[in-house]
Amino acid sequence: MNVLVIEDELYSARRLEKMLNELAPELHILALLESVAQSVRWLSEHPAPDLIFMDIQLSDGSSFEIFDKTTVASPVIFITAYDEYALQAFKVNSIDYLLKPIDRSELARSLEKFNRLNQHPAPPINPDVSQIIKSLQEAKPNYKTRFLVKTGQTFITIFTQDIAYFFADHKLVYLVTREGKKHLIDQTLEELEDQLDPKIFFRLNRQFVASVNAIVKLHNYFNHKLKVELIPPTDIEILISREKAPEFKTWLNE
Repeated sequence: MNVLVIEDELYSARRLEKMLNELAPELHILALLESVAQSVRWLSEHPAPDLIFMDIQLSDGSSFEIFDKTTVASPVIFITAYDEYALQAFKVNSIDYLLKPIDRSELARSLEKFNRLNQHPAPPINPDVSQIIKSLQEAKPNYKTRFLVKTGQTFITIFTQDIAYFFADHKLVYLVTREGKKHLIDQTLEELEDQLDPKIFFRLNRQFVASVNAIVKLHNYFNHKLKVELIPPTDIEILISREKAPEFKTWLNE
């Protein structure tokens, strides 16, 4: 199955690509596009893909403009952080509508829905738009704003803005505050990636997820890797792979 991804946030695009590869290894991503102009040009010059994942807010406008400027013959799964576009999304080629941050199980259900419709095509059904909007409003995820952690025999609340980074050590995950206090938590770094605002937190490597406010300095390292200095400092050497370094620099520069 050939898929086109239209998404202007590199982090979100790469995260979607990773989840798609895990859920459907047979899937082939034809291109990652980030603007209305790029998308119109690509769709005008290439055969229609089997499926399009399309963010609604792009770098140069709304993705709905694409439908006005060229023929979109493929079914579309819309992706956005906003539910206000539900009505407009279901007026075009949409088969589903996912809210950011994308939940892996929701993405899997969308792919199952596409495969089911593809195997047994049926006439388009007028959706109950009011019900769709209501469902989206009820399901809209929120990024985590605080963590309840145990200290001694008591529990305290730590707000996300007070967290410098998370790190894993021998299958245990710790939260480190901006004051340098360390707390054991019962979540994995993979779970935290889905719960934290990707504009604020970045998965540096297998061991660290850091807040942008904790990153104080970068150093060029052997083989085009990056070495990261955090505050509060850590004795662990933090390296970003050469493959991830461009994405990390783009994230820092947003």
